[in-house]
Amino acid sequence: MIALLALLLAAPEPQHLSLAVPGIPPVFSGLFAIVAKEEGFFKKQGLDVEVRPFDSGAAAAQAVVASGVDLSLSPTGAIVRMISNGGVDLVGIYGMEHPDWLLASTDPALGKCAQLQNQAVGVDALGGARAVALTQFLKPCGLNITQLKLVSLSSNVGAAMVAGQIKVGVLHTDDVPVLEEQMGRPLLVIDSFKKASPLTHYNLLVVKRESLAQKRDAYVRAIAALIEATRFMIDPRNAERVAQIASATGRTAKVAREALPHFYQIGFWPVRTDGMAKANVEAAIAAEKDAIKPGKTSVAYDRLVDRTLWKDAAALAK
Repeated sequence: MIALLALLLAAPEPQHLSLAVPGIPPVFSGLFAIVAKEEGFFKKQGLDVEVRPFDSGAAAAQAVVASGVDLSLSPTGAIVRMISNGGVDLVGIYGMEHPDWLLASTDPALGKCAQLQNQAVGVDALGGARAVALTQFLKPCGLNITQLKLVSLSSNVGAAMVAGQIKVGVLHTDDVPVLEEQMGRPLLVIDSFKKASPLTHYNLLVVKRESLAQKRDAYVRAIAALIEATRFMIDPRNAERVAQIASATGRTAKVAREALPHFYQIGFWPVRTDGMAKANVEAAIAAEKDAIKPGKTSVAYDRLVDRTLWKDAAALAK
């Protein structure tokens, strides 16, 4: 009888999920998932979440399609192309609207967009988030990525620039102080994404639509954990702890401490919204129109996202 009572009172086994984040090591966009893991927010929601880094967000989304992982944080443009051109049935359940991308150069002679034709430019991967951002950086001077030599480097673009392997690359904000310290001189920022494309969308947390019916509750609880992690991150009292956790990105706690306020300022990880405002997402869809194959139709907003999960997660996070 006692053994049976103990069995009945035992806590249920946490549900396992796998969440893919971009970059090896992970870039800052996936930090809230790492914080949710390290600070026990996933566990609090009854989940056992494996956070898995991938070379790029595009590769992470392919893993979702292949059922290798449950969720991925992937560039919106790449998801738009995958659905529109390939008919894959992915759906966004949470978003990040504000990219922090910079286009930068170590060579003053390559300080303008028009000077980049036929130059090697570092990105994460063909179709990856940095490559997608690069297309926006090139629009003001009428170039496209086919007129450049793209070098796929995962999250190691900055290291390649310091080593002199390439002179131009698409970087994150946190890359700049690191590169300048290592090079001993200022880095030339050609353009910022905020200036090049003010209305845009960065990442979507995507799942396979068919899995929503099977795992919807778990996905809701995962988003709730991410909301709680973001609240934890933006609380100044937790600055030192978050900076320590951010060392998973390959950055020192000092660099993370300096960079994180900028991410918070631009609302990099939304906490009061689902990060999937229609105007932003539709701007990202429109930006991909030239990448949609003949005979194919760009995915519609209502087909691309499901906003109901975040609403349930926000209520749960309260």
